Amino acid sequence: MSSPQSKLQIAIVGGGIAGVALALDLCRHAHLNIQLFEAAPAFGEVGAGVSFGANAVRAIEGLGIGQPYQLIADRTPQPWQDIWFEWRRGVDAAYLGASIAPGVGQSSVHRADFLDALAQQLPAGIACFDKRALRVEETAERVRVRFTDGTEHECDLLIAADGIKSSIRDYVLQGLGHPAVAPRFSGTCAYRGMIDSETLRAAYRAADIDEHLINVPQMYLGLDGHILTFPVKKGRLINVVAFVSDRSPQDPKWPQDKPWVKNTTQAEMLDAFSSWGDAVRVLLECIPAPTLWALHELEELPGYVHGRVGLIGDAAHAMLPHQGAGAGQGLEDAWLLARLLADPQVDAGNVKRVLEVYDQVRRPRACRVQRTSWEAGELYEYRDRQVGDDQSLLSTTLANRFDWLWNHDMEIDLASARAQLGWQ
Repeated sequence: MSSPQSKLQIAIVGGGIAGVALALDLCRHAHLNIQLFEAAPAFGEVGAGVSFGANAVRAIEGLGIGQPYQLIADRTPQPWQDIWFEWRRGVDAAYLGASIAPGVGQSSVHRADFLDALAQQLPAGIACFDKRALRVEETAERVRVRFTDGTEHECDLLIAADGIKSSIRDYVLQGLGHPAVAPRFSGTCAYRGMIDSETLRAAYRAADIDEHLINVPQMYLGLDGHILTFPVKKGRLINVVAFVSDRSPQDPKWPQDKPWVKNTTQAEMLDAFSSWGDAVRVLLECIPAPTLWALHELEELPGYVHGRVGLIGDAAHAMLPHQGAGAGQGLEDAWLLARLLADPQVDAGNVKRVLEVYDQVRRPRACRVQRTSWEAGELYEYRDRQVGDDQSLLSTTLANRFDWLWNHDMEIDLASARAQLGWQ
C-alpha cells in the first residue's frame, strides 16, 4: 500500500461538469491523491438544459457516472426516441427533415441537476470551496497554485477546468510562447426561457398548432436566427433557446461593462422574431421573462498543456452551442485524462509526457468541433455559402452532418495515446 507521500498528487481547478467528472473518476484510485478547488461557495451551474450527443453519453458511461445521469436525463418519447432534432422553417414550421442519433436521440438534462448528481458522489474532503485561482508557479518537479484568499496548494499535476474565463489558460499559453487569448463575442445572442409543458400544450391547442412540436425536439431555421426546443426535468419543462445574429460588424464586440447574461423583456424577444410564424410566436409568448445571453467562444489554441499544467473543457476549447457539443467535449477530455492518469505506469517523473500526449490526441478533435459548431450556426441561419436557404440541400446536409461527431471512437484515441507513451 502506497503512503500519502508516494501518491501522485493531482489538483483540479474548477467544479463544473468536466472538473467534477474527472475528480470522481480519479478519486476511485488508491494511488492518486485528488483535490478539487472551486471558486464559488458551493457547486452550481449557469444555464438550463444541456444536450449530449451519443459520444458524450458514452463518455459519461465510461467515467462511471452513467447511472446517475440516466436517472435524471430526458429522452425523446417513443416512437421518436432516435430523433436528435426535427428541422423546420421558422416562417411556417414546415418540416425540412430530421437528424437521427440511433439509440440516443436527444439526450438532455438540466445542468444544475446533473452537477448536483455528480457532486453527491464525490467523497468528503475532495472539494474545497471559495478557492479562486490567482496564479500558477512551476518548478522542475512541482506546481504551486495560489488563490485570491492568500492560500496556496502544491501538487504534481494541475488540471484547469475553470471555464471560458479561465485564470490559468494564460499561464499555459505564455509557457508556449503564445499571447493570451480572451473570450471573443460571436455576434450572436440567445434569448432563453423554460416553459411548463402543459402551459405550452394549452397555448398550442388554443392556436390550433400541432402538439407534435412539443413532443419532439425542434429546430426552427431562419435568416440570421434559429430557435431550438427540447424537454428537461423529465418532460415537465420545455427548454427554449432563440438565437439572433447581428452580422453587420466585421469584428463584433460585447461591451466590457455589460454582463454576458442579463434579464430582458418579452417584447424585445418577440420583436426579434416578428416575421416568423405562429408556432414560434405562441412559443415565445409563453416566456414572460426571458434572459439574454451574449455568446462568446475561444479561438483555437496552439496547445492545451505546458509543463505540469493542462486545460480541459471550456478553459481549452469553449465553443458555440450549435452542435450541442461543448459539454461533451469536456467529458471526452475527462475520460481520456482519467484513463491515462489512473494507469499504474504514471508517476511524477513521466506525468508531463502524459499531458503532452493528451494534448496531441485531444486537441485536433476539439478544434474541429469548435470550427464545425460555428459552421453549424451559419447553416441554421441560411448563411452557409453552399447551402443557403435551399430546402432540399438543407434537408440532406442536416440528415447526416453530425455522424462524425457522434460516432467517434474514444477507445481508438486511448490506444493511440498509449502507443505514443510506449505502454503495452
